[in-house]
Amino acid sequence: MGTGSEQVQTAGTGFPDTDRPGLSSQEVERLKAQGLVNVSQDQTSRSLGQIIRDNVFTLFNGIILTAMVVVLLAGQWKDAVFGLIIIINTGIGVATELKAKHTLDGLSILVASDYTVRRDGRNLTVPHDAIVKGDLLWIRSGDQVPADAQIIDTYGLELDESMLTGESRTVKHKPGDQVYSGSTAVSGMALAQVTAVGADSYAATLTAKAKVYKKVHSDLNEGINTILKVMTIVVIPLCLLLIFTQMRTVGGFQTALATGAWRQAVVSAVAGVVGMIPEGLVLLTSLNFALAAIRLARHQTLVQQMESVETLARVDALNLDKTGTITDGGIVYDDLHPLAEDLPARQLRQALVDVCAEESPNATGRAILKGMDDLRPGRAVSRLPFSSARKWSAVADQSGRIWYFGAPEVLLASQAGSWPRVDRQVADLADRGYRVLMLAAPDGYPGTDQPDYFTGSPDLPGNLKPLALITCSEHIRDDAAETLAWFRQQGVRCRVISGDNPATVAAIANKVGLTGDRAPRAMDARQLPEDTAALADVLEDVDVLGRVLPDQKKAIVQALHLKGHTVAMTGDGVNDSLALKEADLGIAMGNAAAATKAVAQLVLVDSRFSHLPDVVARGRQVMANMERVAGLFLVKTVYSALISLGVVLTGIPFPYLPRHITYIGALTIGTPAFFLALAPNTRRYRPGFLKRVVTFALPSGIATALIVLAAAWSLPGLLGLALARPGDLGRWRSVCAIVLFCMGVLVLTQVARPLRSWRGLLVLFFGAAGVIGALIPVVARFFAISLPTGPALAATVAFALAGALLMVLAVLGYPACARYIGQVTHRR
Repeated sequence: MGTGSEQVQTAGTGFPDTDRPGLSSQEVERLKAQGLVNVSQDQTSRSLGQIIRDNVFTLFNGIILTAMVVVLLAGQWKDAVFGLIIIINTGIGVATELKAKHTLDGLSILVASDYTVRRDGRNLTVPHDAIVKGDLLWIRSGDQVPADAQIIDTYGLELDESMLTGESRTVKHKPGDQVYSGSTAVSGMALAQVTAVGADSYAATLTAKAKVYKKVHSDLNEGINTILKVMTIVVIPLCLLLIFTQMRTVGGFQTALATGAWRQAVVSAVAGVVGMIPEGLVLLTSLNFALAAIRLARHQTLVQQMESVETLARVDALNLDKTGTITDGGIVYDDLHPLAEDLPARQLRQALVDVCAEESPNATGRAILKGMDDLRPGRAVSRLPFSSARKWSAVADQSGRIWYFGAPEVLLASQAGSWPRVDRQVADLADRGYRVLMLAAPDGYPGTDQPDYFTGSPDLPGNLKPLALITCSEHIRDDAAETLAWFRQQGVRCRVISGDNPATVAAIANKVGLTGDRAPRAMDARQLPEDTAALADVLEDVDVLGRVLPDQKKAIVQALHLKGHTVAMTGDGVNDSLALKEADLGIAMGNAAAATKAVAQLVLVDSRFSHLPDVVARGRQVMANMERVAGLFLVKTVYSALISLGVVLTGIPFPYLPRHITYIGALTIGTPAFFLALAPNTRRYRPGFLKRVVTFALPSGIATALIVLAAAWSLPGLLGLALARPGDLGRWRSVCAIVLFCMGVLVLTQVARPLRSWRGLLVLFFGAAGVIGALIPVVARFFAISLPTGPALAATVAFALAGALLMVLAVLGYPACARYIGQVTHRR
């Protein structure tokens, strides 16, 4: 990005006179040459090459690709169909991360625009990226501060720093104060000297931290990767042994190489390797995440990293930002508290309506008028509209009385300490979380009938008497209380973390029933310990934290992690971005700052907190159903490993081809698993995903391996087959494959339970599809399947029935065996 110095132009009028010359042109050029210009790095920590490399060169892809290349080199392309899984799965992963990279690369806390600086004694308009360190910068109402600076002269400057600090109030600055990039000027003007630019500025520092790519932790992916790592240890030596064994079955290496029989031997070895890798599970997990993301998008929830669909199902600690999550930033009228005994409340309410009924009332005025819509404004004789610089407004009504309305500390500024009872009441209401305003009138109620009264008397009288206090509060989202109650029922601990006054935040938290029947326990974040372990202990007894700084929000997430919690964090300001990135799941509101939405894994597009239960339900569906179908895939891994071991130990040909396992896997595992993974399921997450899947897979996998090996060993003798003859070898493999298919249907029956629903029909459909497919000539030829007849059919049925009995015994007996082994191990 260039510095844009060629676009410098003279600024117009409207700036206060000053004798400060600012930097000279020579000084500006020298500072630019030193790199002290307001340009930030705009790349994430991961390049396109890194993303492609990390998704292509994975352990899973390496195993499958190697097996596919070996089969293709052997000239058996029909047995290499399984390799398509690599392309699909890698494409999904790359597309997802490229989307995340695009989002992060577009992240900018600062809005690029033109600014006015003072150089060579003149005011010049320059682009955002032409500002240099040391420049004298004019900050005007509506400007976003482009670089860190120190106030030199101020003309009523007030900044909204909520994007950086989280506090939902404006801050008035005086000469010598430091202002930070990312703040927005809401009123007034100031001349400030730039102290930090580009990557050294506060906003750029936050942006740089937020741009660091972070992969969402997934229990599903972690469990699958664990399986892959274990199987890699098993696959490599077993593959070598299989190749050696299969070469011997065709006459040894020399004969195999001379006759070309090595091709069939290699393909047979690959059949064992491919069966041990749950390739469909990796693909199905990616597809399930993607489909869940699409469904959530229909409910105005944008999923920026697919694995985050799963995460909220595991969350047990939810940190909520007050503004933007529980409240929507709007103001609502609460009540009027009379202070004058000699005036009826209705007259005070009418006066309040009259003073707020400006032509264009501000947000507070509109909230009061809406809250008192039973009263109609009277005709004003004279009016002084509200000004953010003045902090008060006034009206003279038809009776001649003059009413003043504004902040108590402003209206009574000249009478500090004169109304101690009122001061105490104001402090008490403020501590309870209200925004407190005051209605006052001159003591003795002097009036006027002059239409231009305030033109000549724009100053506050020194004898104002407080007549009423008016309380307003932030508008609480209609869905907040119901959503928080749902999370309490689900065992999720919710905390409100805000930059506002802890009493204010606690009052709002109490209104929405954050902690149910009991009052929430609040704490000022300035009292929190810096040590993470000590902070973790303190947080166990805290429900609300106020005056929280951005780094503290991040530390709070880290402390909860130290206690073993899975943490979700909501937010809408830049001050939330670091905590959102640190959390297991960052959730941004749709009206959040660009930086916050860029680092979040979920964005609630319409900013409705009530969408979170839908996200939890979708996450639970993914977790529960993927656990269900993962058992299907792992059964294949178990029986493939055991069958391969049996083949190695007994030196027989491999009992089926890679295309057989593709056909069987598609009908008894892959396709049914897809439908089962999409079924409704709201079961709460339970830790121990991998352990439960292994517990299911072992007995079923062992039973399947034993019956297939028994068939492979027995059939040649029972049917008089000579496996050296290609025709007999093909018939033998067909019977073994059919027995394996029957066992696959039995495993599918276990996973699909209860069967008194569409799940039973699902099992019947795919069982029938396997038989019908074998009757279709083109399918039978492609997958090398021939249905047995005569004695072969009888043997097939006998082994299938024996397999069913063995499966029942294994499933029922495995828990008892596991308990016995555990007790013996424990005694030792």
